Amino acid sequence: MFNTIATLGRRLRLGVVGGGAKSFIGPVHRSAARMDDNYEVVASVLSSDPERSRKEGAAIGIAPDRAYGSVEEMFAGEQGREDGIEVVAIMSPNDSHYRYSVAAIMAGIDIICDKPLATRLEDALDLVKRVEASGIVFCQTFNYTGYPLVRQAMAMVRDGDIGAVRMVEVQYVQGYNYALRPEESEGAAQNWHFVPEKAGMSLVLGDIGSHAHHLVRYVTGLDVDRLVADVTTTVPGRAPLAHDHGGVLFRLSNNAPGVMWVTQAGAGAVHGLHIRVFGEKGGLSWVQETPNQLFHSRPEAPMLVYERGGAGLKPEARRAERIVIGHPEGYQEAFAVLYADAAEAIVSRKLGKTPNRLALDFPGVVDGAHTLKFIAAAVESSRGGCWVDSRVLR
Repeated sequence: MFNTIATLGRRLRLGVVGGGAKSFIGPVHRSAARMDDNYEVVASVLSSDPERSRKEGAAIGIAPDRAYGSVEEMFAGEQGREDGIEVVAIMSPNDSHYRYSVAAIMAGIDIICDKPLATRLEDALDLVKRVEASGIVFCQTFNYTGYPLVRQAMAMVRDGDIGAVRMVEVQYVQGYNYALRPEESEGAAQNWHFVPEKAGMSLVLGDIGSHAHHLVRYVTGLDVDRLVADVTTTVPGRAPLAHDHGGVLFRLSNNAPGVMWVTQAGAGAVHGLHIRVFGEKGGLSWVQETPNQLFHSRPEAPMLVYERGGAGLKPEARRAERIVIGHPEGYQEAFAVLYADAAEAIVSRKLGKTPNRLALDFPGVVDGAHTLKFIAAAVESSRGGCWVDSRVLR
């Protein structure tokens, strides 16, 4: 795995936005940044409340003068320092991703940003233009692409190991307690995900449908060209855009059919991210709850099972591994893979070098724009009951 100290002589200086004391995703990002020793978290904005932001920054070990009260304050303060931040990790509510990313681009700072890219398609497309014009590195944390066996599946499809893709099925089934109750109930009422202005066009599609959509594109190497969708709420009392269920039929760019089912109201479900891709010569199946195996089905032949750390893996999978076979790796390590990939791309840009091609397998700003178009098309289709074009960058 890439290491900045060996290449650059030091760690990259990272500022974090969002992910305060009550956040699940904040510690995940910060741990991922530190796992391979590529980053040092030196500045923070951990809350939209300035006083709380400063207190929470101090609580995670940020120096008092770098535990900022706002993003604007952080960028202004860091630009005046010789040891200012070089990278920012954005994990704040969805509606802030666009404007914080724009501010980082204007400051010349590389970006690692949680999904979705924005809450409006227009903003996502604007970010694509800004990132491409600036030349900065932009990593979108569709973290499931950091699993070694997802990268194995991607490389196998690309190399023709299952032949031309003929069909795909993906599901992401959650059943968290807060998602099973009306939004005015305890827990749900305080969750910004249930506020359309903050969450975006669709709760379930932005939260987990985005992962399912990107996983399809990543593994197959094909875009989702058109779709017909039924996106709805099944829990009584929900706001119209606080969708908790989505069913989508789609066609890939090679006209292969696909099916997506995503929900956050599957009572008792644990996680349930599963993708199956079938080609002319066989199929692949990967389940996130058992992420260290990839199943390769073949006509009239025994099932092959690829093990993380085992024999027969491609370089794309090997790069994402950390420990030997028999010791499981999972969610946290997958996040760290993306941080390590981004670190190599960032350092290569700084030094004017070409990064290892395997380091560029992380999702970027264009992937985020494709997802926003998919969400917009699915919502439009659900309202009109018709097939909708979901292509974004032609």
